[in-house]
Amino acid sequence: MTMTIHKTRMLILGSGPAGLSAAIYGARAGLKPIVVQGIQPGGQLMTTTDVENYPGFADVIQGPWLMEQMQKQAEHVGTTMMYDIVTGVDLSRRPFRLTGDSGDVYEGETLVIATGAQAKWLGLDSERHLAGKGVSACATCDGFFYRGKKVVVIGGGNTAVEEALYLTNHSPDVTLIHRRDSLRAEKILQERLFANERISVLWNKQVERFVSGGEPEGLVGVDLKDTVTGAHSHIGCDGAFVAIGHSPSTELFGQALELDDGYIRVEPGTSRTAIPGVFACGDVMDKHYRQAVTAAGTGCMAALDAERFLAEADFAAQRAVAA
Repeated sequence: MTMTIHKTRMLILGSGPAGLSAAIYGARAGLKPIVVQGIQPGGQLMTTTDVENYPGFADVIQGPWLMEQMQKQAEHVGTTMMYDIVTGVDLSRRPFRLTGDSGDVYEGETLVIATGAQAKWLGLDSERHLAGKGVSACATCDGFFYRGKKVVVIGGGNTAVEEALYLTNHSPDVTLIHRRDSLRAEKILQERLFANERISVLWNKQVERFVSGGEPEGLVGVDLKDTVTGAHSHIGCDGAFVAIGHSPSTELFGQALELDDGYIRVEPGTSRTAIPGVFACGDVMDKHYRQAVTAAGTGCMAALDAERFLAEADFAAQRAVAA
């Protein structure tokens, strides 16, 4: 197998809204970025059907269509897309060096990390079957579709409590299901939860099955098991939100970069990491918002930060030669 070395001024790892937004800005600045798409080309929006909260579209759009348009825009302005999975990283010196599963090597004078994060799931077959048909991992994304309907939230940490509170904006009947008898969420969040009349809590319960029914098929309820007594029960609902956290995709960078609860740590208000010339954007560095539009915004920031870094490095190199 012949190894090819691909060189660029801006190397981008990840092809969701963050990575493609960085590519659009980088390409328009003449940096000829290379995007290595990674294990999930297009990011989480490729598994999202109806998108109603991305600015600029009056009607509902499809997640895969939106990512297809972003990629076409990035390519149109000068981005090169590479279909490869990165297996090795060397950030010890510039140019930064990534090794792909294909055997190819990618070298970038700057590196933008946009590898995203994945929602954690319970791992049930019924959960996979009903994903997008009543089962979701993002209340902010999908809560709007359950206006006036009964919903449940599974989890006991900050994410679960925040999602339950958010859902009361749409639903008059929210049930939090937790497998223990106390929550792990911050006390102030717990106080808000218990004070909200629209929310009830089921303690010591774990979900055994998401139940489908109706035409077209969708979620109609969840089967539960008591974690103390073993007793079985059922609760009817129209929507279920799995809120047990996220896993940022930082496996490649954990030894080289500073992490914060698994997310890449950046200088506040920027995309700059602890390594000059390496920038992070999107869900891999954002543990609070995790929305397509915020990911796109930080992708823009990363490109502008990288462009500024290169301009300063070029100027310093020219002064060194002149001296």
